[in-house]
Amino acid sequence: MSDARTTLALPKALGLNGEKLAAYYQPIIAMDTRRIMGYEVLARAVKGDFVRSLGPFFSDESVPDEEHILVDRLLREQAFAKLGRTEDPPMLFINLKPSWIYRYEQSGELFTLSLLQKYGIDPRRVVIEITEQSFRGSMEVLRTVVDLYREQGCQIAIDDVGSGFSSFDRIAQIQPNLLKIDIHMIKKSATHDGYFGVLRSFSDMAELIGASLLVEGVETREDLARSIQAGARYVQGFMFAKAEADFRASDSFAAIIIEELERHLLHHVISERDWQVKAEQLAKKLARIREKAGNMDDNDGWALQLLPELDSGYIRVYLCNQDGIQLSANYCRELDGSWRSEDQFRGANWCWRPYFVPNLVQMNEDRRSIVSRAYIDLDTHAWIRTISVLVGPGLILFADLVDMEHGAQSF
Repeated sequence: MSDARTTLALPKALGLNGEKLAAYYQPIIAMDTRRIMGYEVLARAVKGDFVRSLGPFFSDESVPDEEHILVDRLLREQAFAKLGRTEDPPMLFINLKPSWIYRYEQSGELFTLSLLQKYGIDPRRVVIEITEQSFRGSMEVLRTVVDLYREQGCQIAIDDVGSGFSSFDRIAQIQPNLLKIDIHMIKKSATHDGYFGVLRSFSDMAELIGASLLVEGVETREDLARSIQAGARYVQGFMFAKAEADFRASDSFAAIIIEELERHLLHHVISERDWQVKAEQLAKKLARIREKAGNMDDNDGWALQLLPELDSGYIRVYLCNQDGIQLSANYCRELDGSWRSEDQFRGANWCWRPYFVPNLVQMNEDRRSIVSRAYIDLDTHAWIRTISVLVGPGLILFADLVDMEHGAQSF
């Protein structure tokens, strides 16, 4: 199709003034390979050195879907033609609104799949990125169409995770390969523990459903560091490159990724070793108490003898049996440094705690102490970790400590 014919057919809402439609490509970088793994295809209007985003056109709800689809298909064909000519092609992320996909029920054809055949493209090189914050169509139809793409070998991504469209219910039904998170959530997590916790929940969810996290909009080293901390496998954003007319060398950003990964690894290895030292020190304190007291019949005795030796980081201590039943009172630190006894927790069952069973399985005479991952305490709402220590046959002492390095202010 010539430029003249294309221009005549284009919607007036584009506001073209001698500009040409062009598919541009923003690189997506993988943490594991440190290479560009693919590109998101983005719409641009180009005239000489002037390049304008067509995002406003596609977000304009006054423009009929037919006109959006027309322009999108022209650009998609440009992108696939380029991919078909590329030796060792990268992956292409193609944005599709659910309302467009929903039209399959009327037409019975999928334009993207026809382009794969036309240009001889391996469907495994294509990611169908489902965008749009609001969708009121049939989830059954949407899931059917998504499954057609998946059956052909395409991967599926859901954009704007955490927005109105990408609810947990829809994520569960679509079962995407990738969850795409906007940098705004990453930035909010830097100053707000609530957002930090939600962000980490997305990482956990991705792991549980077999998906990978992709963070878009990365602009600074801080953004990149937080993306890695959140468990992102892929990143994209202006820190690396804006959308461009051509593909880059795959190792263009390897040095940046390697440096940040090394910094991340060094920091967290040091931190985890420090926590393991704390756990071992606590186990030694309890071993000395056991040597001195022998078999202790008083379940509260373990905590009472330990409390004077604990520094200010410890906020709670209690004893349980191997079934998770609390045998002692809770001993909680007051603001003035003294300890308060809470007898109402005797008999509570804590085996439902995420750390309980894994720690129980790992603890034995050779490994008497285990440290949990950081989590927010139900009572204090502070980030804490729990150290579990095997103090005797079937007896486990739990000590909660504030994790000063974790949460919104940490890196």
